Amino acid sequence: MQSRDVPSPRKEWVRWVEALDKWGLRDFTAWVLEAAGPLSLLGAQFLYMGQPFLRPLVSADGIGALAHVLEDHEERLAFVGFLREAVQS
Repeated sequence: MQSRDVPSPRKEWVRWVEALDKWGLRDFTAWVLEAAGPLSLLGAQFLYMGQPFLRPLVSADGIGALAHVLEDHEERLAFVGFLREAVQS
């Protein structure tokens, strides 16, 4: 169940895929997210702690959305599926 104060990260996914395509990192990102497993929780914590330093580069909503994807196993798998699906389109 999703809490009300956490924005749906899925609205960010299209923008993320566009950026990953621009950098040629879509397949690599999908692979890392699949392989990271429990380590992705550490990545989420890093994002939460690093928010003050990352805000000049990324919006607070964007950081929160990415952290949510990293800490929620089902969301992470859904995003990987979205990455893979977008490749086939």
